[in-house]
Amino acid sequence: MTLTREEPSHFGAGPAQLPTSVLQQASKDLINFNGIGLGIGEISHRSKDATGVIENAKSHLKELMKIPDTHEVFFMQGGGTTGFSSIASNLVAAHFGKTGEVAPGGYLVTGSWSKKSFEEAKRLYVPAEVVFDAKNFNNGKYGYIPAESEWQDKVKGKKFSYMYLCENETVHGVEWPQMPKCIRDDPNIELVADLSSDILSREIDVSQYGVIMAGAQKNIGLAGLTVYIIKKEILDNISKASEDKLHELGLPITPIAFHYPTVVKNNSAYNTIPIFTLHIIDLVFQHLLKKGGVTAQGAENEKKSKLLYNALDANSQFYNLPVDASCRSRMNVVFTLKKEGLDEKFLQEANALKLTGLKGHRSVGGFRASIYNALSVEVVEKLANLVETFAKQNA
Repeated sequence: MTLTREEPSHFGAGPAQLPTSVLQQASKDLINFNGIGLGIGEISHRSKDATGVIENAKSHLKELMKIPDTHEVFFMQGGGTTGFSSIASNLVAAHFGKTGEVAPGGYLVTGSWSKKSFEEAKRLYVPAEVVFDAKNFNNGKYGYIPAESEWQDKVKGKKFSYMYLCENETVHGVEWPQMPKCIRDDPNIELVADLSSDILSREIDVSQYGVIMAGAQKNIGLAGLTVYIIKKEILDNISKASEDKLHELGLPITPIAFHYPTVVKNNSAYNTIPIFTLHIIDLVFQHLLKKGGVTAQGAENEKKSKLLYNALDANSQFYNLPVDASCRSRMNVVFTLKKEGLDEKFLQEANALKLTGLKGHRSVGGFRASIYNALSVEVVEKLANLVETFAKQNA
């Protein structure tokens, strides 16, 4: 068996394509890691070698994202869905630990993932409310983020445990172009953001966030682990919250394996961390650093998204783009055909060119091109050319 492969052109939304060089190195390390005679999946999660992987991953991420000393990095089992529940229970406890009061989490709903996060908070009986649902501003459909002036009065002067948003909605192709000013500038509101599908795709100011959560399987690794970046102050406030008092108030107690201060105190290894999965994440971090970091990757991503959106916009009589131009995702480009009966033909022609993973999410249909970091400019050019030729040939 060879470790070489033809470079794929896979636009799947997750699990997603990874750099071939990362997988080649990971394959070797799965057999024999650091020359110790054991594969990385066979070593103790508290061994010197495993601790080295954890520390290296933290260090490389801090370098890539310019994470300030005010914030801590940790890794936790699960994905975004685990994050929905752990964020709600930890953050309501943090607010109580800081103020002695209970306040709701606020949710800015721009698509299915932020909606699911709100629903999970409610299911756990964490006080939560929707600040706005973008569908109410766009004829009952996702694809638009309302201007702050249309909803900021629901935030200003009010108490929230945290304010939650999904920075990039993978299903609906909606991405926040910048963080809301009314939340960013309020020192009493902690901004919590799901960056699962756009982490390391562009430069951001980490100091603006109270918590960043990012499932690995879209842009930085394999399924099974989630990256968290959190203000140290929030960790301290969670620790101050009496569990007996939280129980008295009818608030959920966070399971110990997902209790943020416990995970951080144990260096992400309170329970058995999937160290092979984390090693692949760190190899991706190292790969990005060699490319020139987030600055270089962000410029490449901007070029890729422009290539594809320009091709779709140039053929607007043939393609429909349901997302407003002000909030189009650079990671997940969604589109449909205006002419019926051609969807399967488009996919067949794409497959003939080895362009795979383009079928849209089952809840919305159409097509979705997830152009994550691992996809090259050349691959996206190939798809843009197909978009143009298919429109001309089937007009």
